[in-house]
Formats: sequence, structure tokens, C-alpha cells
Amino acid sequence: MELKDGVPPNYPLPLPNSGWRDFTPTTARQRTAGVSISERKSWFRHDGPAGLVVFLVALPLCLGIALSSGAPPFAGVIAGVVGGIVVSTLSGSHVSVSGPAVALVAIVAGSIQTLGSYKAFLASVVLAGIFQLVLGILRAGSIADYVPNCVIRGMLAAIGIVIILKQIPHALGSDQDFEGDFSFFGNGTQNTFTDIVNSVPSASPGAVMIALVSLLILIAWDRLRRRVSLVKLFPGPVAAVLSGVALNQAFALWAPHFQMKEREHLVSLPVVQSASAFFAQFQAPDFSVLGNQAVWIAAITIALFASVETLLSLEAADRLDPYLRTSSPNRELFAQGTGNIVSGMLGGLPLASVVVRTSANVYAGGQTRWAAFTHGVLLFIAALFIPGVLNLVPLASLAAVLMAVGYKLTKVELYKTIFRDGYAQFLPFIVTVMAIVFTGLLTGVLVGLAVGLLFVILANHHDAITVVSQDRFCLMRFNKDATFVNKSEMRRRLRDVPDNTHLIIDGTKALYIDRDIFEAVEDFRKSASGRNIAIEYKHFDSTERPSTRI
Repeated sequence: MELKDGVPPNYPLPLPNSGWRDFTPTTARQRTAGVSISERKSWFRHDGPAGLVVFLVALPLCLGIALSSGAPPFAGVIAGVVGGIVVSTLSGSHVSVSGPAVALVAIVAGSIQTLGSYKAFLASVVLAGIFQLVLGILRAGSIADYVPNCVIRGMLAAIGIVIILKQIPHALGSDQDFEGDFSFFGNGTQNTFTDIVNSVPSASPGAVMIALVSLLILIAWDRLRRRVSLVKLFPGPVAAVLSGVALNQAFALWAPHFQMKEREHLVSLPVVQSASAFFAQFQAPDFSVLGNQAVWIAAITIALFASVETLLSLEAADRLDPYLRTSSPNRELFAQGTGNIVSGMLGGLPLASVVVRTSANVYAGGQTRWAAFTHGVLLFIAALFIPGVLNLVPLASLAAVLMAVGYKLTKVELYKTIFRDGYAQFLPFIVTVMAIVFTGLLTGVLVGLAVGLLFVILANHHDAITVVSQDRFCLMRFNKDATFVNKSEMRRRLRDVPDNTHLIIDGTKALYIDRDIFEAVEDFRKSASGRNIAIEYKHFDSTERPSTRI
């Protein structure tokens, strides 16, 4: 990408008071009422439409996650609003979008049941936010830097596959699982594949037609916006959703048996009759339960899982960002902690940065945090003023949008590219993909990390030590830093030293030698005299070496 003055061409200027330091400063002429002209154009051309797309995708996800967690449906909307408005304001990420997370569903459901009331659970959400603030202050976000790139790319590809597989039943009109359920196993013997198989015989013609028309519009929109400038002004996903609504209303007039009219096949936003009834849906936490040990256990569990989910999603967001910007993980933990405190105080679910919404944001053209902020504002306005209008949207149409997002994440070209990088990159990548698809996000990433670590050990296991022998002298030289993964090689080399030898151990080229290596040499020294082996050390003193042992 060609850069001008250190930034991509036509890139929006920084938000006011955002603290960004990787952009060219604006001039006084570019500012009007505190907002740059370029930024204003960016919102109308990119961030506003992208926020609308993310809003359409996030709405059923927020409701579905709340229902699956055993929480009030409006609790998911609150978390989405807070994630969009509060977290995006404090976050340093440019494209990440936060809201209720699927990975927390089991934890939330179990915590509500254990604590006995939803208000008691809200107290644990507030505490979890405080714990995340502490993690951010302690700079614990740097743990994300140790996740290999092949695992992050595998996570994105796997999420793309999961999105496609889980949306197929919705596209066929089978909406038994809540929108946003990404777990492989369901109730009993049911799983993702059996859900697809079972949904084929009972496919709804209306849902299939809506999904196909929406997909065709998305494909055509992608091709037309490269040629027709007018198409660029309106996002394809919004056009696809509007077409789904129009088609379903047309079915009501001319083909009633095709119409998707049951509530489970449409967005189901709670409808209230007055502003007072709307605000009555907010709940305050019950802090009288803070003496209950289970509340603190639930808070720590939520904080840890939400933080891991956020850090992984943040890494993925930086990879998805077309401008290759990086975000501060510690600042993100602080933003997420603040968001969870606010969400808990208002009666919302715990939240985290979520890859699905972030992917939809990037796919729709979002460029700054205004897109996430816009989606939060739209969630609030829709819940307050137009819930009945949003309840006309068929889930089949939204399924088509999510399937398009999933395809963007898991293109065949991605697999080919990583395969060309060699097996050390491809195997952790493909293992991560399979593990996430068949288990879940966090479990799959842990499996991918384990495989990636195995390859790191194998790569560093050999050629760390060179041994040269002549007459009765033997030189053992370190070629690079030596850690515990080289301990077995070190022991093998020492065992192979012939009797009656003068052994020289040279650590000149190693800036770091692990304590395990020193202990292996010390164990050998104790038995060396019995084999008439004299040992000479050269730059091999444990007192002069840094150690990672605590």
C-alpha cells in the first residue's frame, strides 16, 4: 500500500481527543466544531454504514445469547449498547466491536443458577469489571503477544467455518438454536452437522428464497461497487436485509404459505408500550451478596474468560484491520473492565470483544471506532423507538449476511498461503481450525497453542550445541541461547563424551542459558571424575547469567 506522509491515502484523520499518535496531525482549517472534515466524510461513507450493518448483525446475537444464558432478553441489548458506546470510547482499537460473548454463555447460565437470582449475578459482573481494570493496570494484556500468528489465523479461519455451518439451518428456516450459538455439540446427540442434516427435509421455501436472494444481492453488490460509485454509498448487507424484509412482506400479500411469520423465524426485540416500561427493564445489582464466596468465584471466572476472549479477538481485529494498525491490549482490558462495570450496574450481561461483530464491521468498511459507537447508539434507539420495525427482519436474511462474513474469513487462498509457509506454520494452523470447529473458541486456541509450542520446542531442540573432538580434547560450544528444551540434547552430548577427556564447555555465543542447563552440567560434573574427565568452563558461569526461575 502506498503511503503519503506516513498514512494510507484517503485515510480519515484521528478522532478528537483520541490520543492516537500514528496519524498526521490535522490543521485548524480541517477542523469544524471539533470534528475534522475528512473524519465527517469517513463517517458518512464508511463508519456510519458499517455501524448500521454491525447493528443488524449484533441485534439477534444479543437477544439470542441472553436467552441461551437464562437472562432477560433485554440484558443482551444492554451489553451490546454498553459495548458499542462505552467500550469503543475508551478502547484503543480501531475496528474491534464488543458485546455479549458466546464463549461466556455457559459461565453466565451456571452462575445465575448457582447464585439464585439475576441481581446477585449482576454484582459478580461488576466485580469482574473491577478485576479487569486491575489486570489492565498490571499490564497483563501482554500475554496475547505470545500467541503465534498461525494460531490467530487459524482462529479466524475456524470462526469463518463455524459461522457458515451454524447459519445454514437458519437459511433453511430451521431456527431451533439461538442466533449466535457457535457450539458444536447441542442437546443429547445433536451437533452442528446433524442440525444441518435435520434442517434439510423441513426446509422452508420462503426462508430459502430469502436467503438466496440476500446472498445474490451481496455477491452482486461486491462486484458492482468496484464499477458503480453510487453503490459504494450504500452497504450491501443493508440492501440484503431490506430485500429480505420486502420479500417476506410480499409473501404475506401474494404467497402466504411462503411467509416467515412465526416469531422464532424473525428478530424478536422486546416491545414496550411506554418509555417508563422501557427503562423498567434495567436492573440494579444486589451488593448484599458480596459476602457470598460464590459471587467472587463467578466474578473471577467471568473476568478471566472475558479477558482471554477479548485479547484473542483484539489480536484478530488487528489482523483484519486493512490499515494494519495495532492496539494496546492493556488499554483494551481497562476499557472492557469499565464496560463490564457499567453493564452490570445497568442490568446487562458481561461483555467482551467479539470476532463475529468485528469481522462484520471490517467487511462493511468500518475504519474507525465511530462504527462500533454507531452500532451501540442504533441498538439503543431501536430498542426504545422502533422494536416493532426491527421484528420484521427475517433471520434467514441475516444468516446470508453472516455467511458472507464467514466466507471472507476462511477463503481457500488463506489455506494455500499458509501451506506454502511450511508444515511448522500449517500444522498448528489447521489443528487450531479443527479444534475450534469441533470444540469451541478457547479450547481450540489452547490446543493450537500446544501444537505451536511443540513445533517451537522441535525447532529449538537441535543444533543448539556443537561438539568438536581432537585427540584427548573435546570442545562443547553453544551456538545460541539454551533453554529447558535443549536439556535432553545437552545430556545426550555429555553422555557421549569419551572417558579420559579434557572437556571445554564454551558459552560465549549464548546470551542466555537456562538454569536447567547448568543443573545438567552439574549432574555430569559429579560423575565425570569417575571417568577421568576434566572439565574447563569458558564464559559458563551461572552467577553471571540471567535466570527466568522464580
